Amino acid sequence: MRAKDSARLSTVRLILSAIKQREVDERIVLADADVLAVLEKMIKQRRESIAQFEKASRQDLADKEKAEIEVLAGYLPQQMGDAEVDAAVAAAIAEAGASSMKDMGKVMALLKPRLAGKADMGKISGLLKAKLSA
Repeated sequence: MRAKDSARLSTVRLILSAIKQREVDERIVLADADVLAVLEKMIKQRRESIAQFEKASRQDLADKEKAEIEVLAGYLPQQMGDAEVDAAVAAAIAEAGASSMKDMGKVMALLKPRLAGKADMGKISGLLKAKLSA
């Protein structure tokens, strides 16, 4: 507030509002993992909005959403590198004994708790599909 960074301030207020809304809706106090899930959902919503705004030639609104993603990403844990994600996916495939696309659900069930907040689950899903279909 003192820095007069209104874009960051409004995004932080949105974060607090989303967390409080989920706590009220579910009548619980959110744990750290739940807060990470809220942040990931907010980022996913912004990415979808950016695609729609760019499709409608509204670059001003897309830029605003991109700025919000940068602020939101600052509250997530350090993202894993591609090599680390690749190693985690390979280890999960070996652990689950997966050999075909039928086993994708088992592997994703192993990966989701391990990589939540540390990597984009959409990218992990694509990587897993590529490995299982090869």
